[in-house]
Amino acid sequence: MKNNNPVLIVPGDPNSVFFEIFFKSIKKNKFRSPIILICNIGVFKKEAKRFKFKKKLRILNFEKIKDYKISNKEINLININFRNFSNKKKLEESKRKYVKTSFNTAFKLLKNKFSYKFLNGPINKSLFFNKKYLGVTEYISDYFNKKKTGMLIYNKKLSVCPITTHLPIKLVSHRITKKLILEKITIIDNFYKKNLKFKPKIGVTGLNPHCESILKFNEDNEIVLSAIKRASKKNFNVKGPFSADTIFLKSNRKKFDIILGMYHDQVLTPIKTLFEYDAFNITMGLPFLRVSPDHGPNIKMIGKNKSNPLSLIKALEFLDKK
Repeated sequence: MKNNNPVLIVPGDPNSVFFEIFFKSIKKNKFRSPIILICNIGVFKKEAKRFKFKKKLRILNFEKIKDYKISNKEINLININFRNFSNKKKLEESKRKYVKTSFNTAFKLLKNKFSYKFLNGPINKSLFFNKKYLGVTEYISDYFNKKKTGMLIYNKKLSVCPITTHLPIKLVSHRITKKLILEKITIIDNFYKKNLKFKPKIGVTGLNPHCESILKFNEDNEIVLSAIKRASKKNFNVKGPFSADTIFLKSNRKKFDIILGMYHDQVLTPIKTLFEYDAFNITMGLPFLRVSPDHGPNIKMIGKNKSNPLSLIKALEFLDKK
């Protein structure tokens, strides 16, 4: 069966703004790729009623998935069991099981090459991962046994990649190595050439303020600069290290396609300030395309119908063109 490369979507945490932004995205845009939601039908119908979403729904049998002719004329759904308990402890365990089963169902389809397009909605990381993983990037990478992956927050004008992701600040300097910096530069270069069809210009930030240190050992000279020199010799288009407080100035950032930073907030704070919701998350280095809107469950906004769908729209558009 030719499946036309459907987009597999795991909405994630049943208690989030995902369905609100999903319905807004589908109403405002026409996507060529068929969509398969992997979630609980009860949760879907409840949210569809709340937001008056009326597109035709088709329930798929996971065991017979290859027998279906999947189209974009309807929303396709693989039902995942979920029980809503009033007891907090039971509810949390139910959510963990539901999210895990949803991801595993999508992973099986990806492993079987039913599709190479995957999108997940936000999840409560502290509840789901229970400190085992730093985030979804690491969780998916581990499942597919891919040790060399990278987080890309993508915008066509400028993207960023943090070398360390959701790592406590006091641990960042211990994790930064020449090998890891070169690894991320390689992942970025490979991803851009394969999926975006051009060789990226990469700017690298330093670790310390102004790339300076009052300590005897300066990571920016001994580690970062050394890694950049080695990468340049390998024909990567990379420059740095640059002070993180000035590299995002307009005259500086226009010189690069992507800025590689040492830690999460060093590059995600400015990119979100510049583009707000006009960016989304990509995991580079996987055997398929994995994207996600660049925000969390945003529980405080549930039911208010005020959430901005732009990040999800951009993520869907990206997959739709692949």
